[in-house]
Amino acid sequence: MRVERVPFRLISAATAAVILAACGQKPSAPPPQTPEVGVITIQPTTVPVVSELPGRTSAFLVAQVRARVDGIVLRREFTEGADVKAGQRLYKIDPAPYIAALNTAKATLAKAQANVVTQNALAARYKILVAANAVSKQDYDNAVATQGQAVADVASGKAAVDTAQINLGYTDVVSPITGRTGLSQVTPGAYVQASAATLLTTIQQLDPVYVDLTQSSVDGLKLRRDIQEGRLQTSGVNAAKVTLILEDGRTYSEEGKLQFSDVSVDQGTGSVTVRAIFPNKDRVLLPGMFVRARIDEGVNNKALVVPQIGVTHDQKGQPTALVVGPDNKVTLRQLVTSGTYGDKWVVDSGLNAGDRVIVQGTEKARPGATVKAVDAQLAQPASGAAAAAAPGAAPAAADAGASGVAASSNPAPASAASGA
Repeated sequence: MRVERVPFRLISAATAAVILAACGQKPSAPPPQTPEVGVITIQPTTVPVVSELPGRTSAFLVAQVRARVDGIVLRREFTEGADVKAGQRLYKIDPAPYIAALNTAKATLAKAQANVVTQNALAARYKILVAANAVSKQDYDNAVATQGQAVADVASGKAAVDTAQINLGYTDVVSPITGRTGLSQVTPGAYVQASAATLLTTIQQLDPVYVDLTQSSVDGLKLRRDIQEGRLQTSGVNAAKVTLILEDGRTYSEEGKLQFSDVSVDQGTGSVTVRAIFPNKDRVLLPGMFVRARIDEGVNNKALVVPQIGVTHDQKGQPTALVVGPDNKVTLRQLVTSGTYGDKWVVDSGLNAGDRVIVQGTEKARPGATVKAVDAQLAQPASGAAAAAAPGAAPAAADAGASGVAASSNPAPASAASGA
C-alpha cells in the first residue's frame, strides 16, 4: 500500500488558518460600573449634654456620740444598726457621784441664801445707826461689802447647782440626731472619760444622702465655654437633673439635685468636687458606696450626629468616616467624638453641616474613588432608641441613665469608643 506524503508546508498553513480563525478579534470589555453607596446628609440637631462622673456617697448628718462625764457605763439602751430618734437615750452612766455633787451644790446654795438674809438685815440696821452717828462709817461700809459678798455667794451657788445638774444629765447619753446607729464601742461595765472624749457610737442620717462627684477642671472649663459661645443652653444649676448608677450597674430609682460645685481645683488631681443630694427613704444608699452619676447639663442645639455604622476606626483607634464630595469622590475624614446619642456618634470636629457620609456600601468605597451616592435606607431603631435619636428629642436625656442613650460631655478615649 502506498502512502502519499503531505508536504509540511501545507500542514503548517492549514494549522495557522485554524488558529487564526479561533483567535479572531474579541469584542472590547465593558467599562467598570461606578459603585453605588448609601449616604446621609449631616444636619445640626438638638442633643442633650450629659456628664457621667464618678463619686462616693456620704451621710447627710454624722454624729459621733462621746462621753461628756467620767463614770461606769451601766447599760446600753439601743440595738446596734437600728434607727433612733433625736433625744433618745442610748447609754446610762452611773449617776451616783453626780447626784451627790448636785446635793452638795444645793446645800451650799441654801447656806449662801440664808447668809444673804442676815447680811441684808445687818446692812439695813447699820444704815440707820450711821445716820444717827451710833456706828462708824467704816462699820457701815463693811456691812454693805459683806452683804454684796453674800449675794455673790448665792450666784456662785446657783451656778454650781446648774453645773451639777448638767453633769448629772450627761449620765444619760442621748442621740443628738435622728438616724441609724453603728457599732457600740463600749459595753456595760466600761469606764469612760470626758477628758479622753471616749467614743461610744456613731449615728448617721441616711435620708437624704450626699453624693460627692469628681469632675476634671478641663471638662468644667469646656462646659462653661460651650455655654458662653451659645453651643449649649442650660436652665440653671438648681434645675439640673442627676441620675445615679449603682455599683451593680442598675439605675437608682430616685432622681437627685445638684447642691454646689467647689470653687477651687485640687492641685494634686486637677479636679473639682460637685455635690448632689438624693432621697434615700428605702436606705438603698449607704455611706462610702462608689457610684456614677449622670448630670443633665444642658442642650446642644448645633450637634452633628452620625450613625455608628458610618464611623470606623483606624489602626491608632481614631474614629474616621468616608465622605462623598461635590465631585462624587470619596474622602477620608478624621473625627473627634464626644460620646453617643442613641445609635449615633456625636461629632465635635471633622464634619460640617451638609456633608454626605457613607453609611452603606463602605466596603465598595475607597478614598479618591468616584461613587454614585444615593440616600441610605436605614432600619428604624427600637421605639425607645428612636425617640432618643430623633432630632430635637432633648427630653430623651431624662431616660439616658437607664438606657445609656446620651451625649457625654466627657469625651471617651478613641480606643474605648472603638471597643464600644
